[in-house]
Amino acid sequence: MHVNVFDFSELLARSPRRYSEFLRVSSLSVGIYVLERGERDPQKPHTEDEVYYIASGRAKMRMEADREVETFDVRPGSIIFVPARMRHAFYDITERLAVLVFFGPAQHSGAAGVAITSKGREG
Repeated sequence: MHVNVFDFSELLARSPRRYSEFLRVSSLSVGIYVLERGERDPQKPHTEDEVYYIASGRAKMRMEADREVETFDVRPGSIIFVPARMRHAFYDITERLAVLVFFGPAQHSGAAGVAITSKGREG
């Protein structure tokens, strides 16, 4: 058995990019997404399901499906599920966001991939 333990604060401090992936297996990938106060979220819909856990910061999120738009506040402790291919973005970022992001299956994998990595990846 191989156990992997990560320290969120340490990963956040070392994160060189807006999105840094630190775990990748075939069934999921996990990374940290950081948006600064006032920054624009450049995301496009993903081909994978996604779960966000807001570790710190405050903003709003916009989600759109079938021409229906929903907006809501996000704050530390918020957990958001975004189905694959749904348009979504953070906006009105009033405090720097640090977000733990889970993709299932692993982002950009086509459901394939086996390596666990600590390298950052632009998302």
